[in-house]
Amino acid sequence: MLSQRFVETCVGLFLIAAIAALLVLAFKVSGLTSFFTREGYNVTAQFDDIGQLKLRAAIKIGGVRVGEVSDIRLDPTSYRAVVTLHINSDVKDIPDDSSVAILTAGLLGDNYIEITPMYSSTFLKDGSQINDTKSAMILEKLIGQFMFKLGNDSNASNKATTKETTK
Repeated sequence: MLSQRFVETCVGLFLIAAIAALLVLAFKVSGLTSFFTREGYNVTAQFDDIGQLKLRAAIKIGGVRVGEVSDIRLDPTSYRAVVTLHINSDVKDIPDDSSVAILTAGLLGDNYIEITPMYSSTFLKDGSQINDTKSAMILEKLIGQFMFKLGNDSNASNKATTKETTK
């Protein structure tokens, strides 16, 4: 028969291993750690407006995740956002004339970056820059422009009707 001390030690070790596994799982799922970075290469792209794009946002080609955003900073001379894209090493041969757009998952979902490959025979490599970029469409700006347009249209129609009634 096993001694009481041995059983308690085994249970304690099992409990510590289970807690460690849960911590690793929590960090892996939340994306709050860099312990699990995949091998790959970095390219940069400049945007006028990145909206709510965040670090570790997905990079997709054709809807398939191929990397993540590794850095976001402001260019002090052009005042444009410089986004560093970490693309997984198993994704090779992305043409260097590809376009990059910041899109939204669903109507109010998270932002992600979509790469649309083009037709060049030269490919992106570590340190490359993507020049063809499309900034994020910001819902608040679109609603504001729509409301402004509605206000101007109603003012123009009101002016036209008041001119006709005064004649």
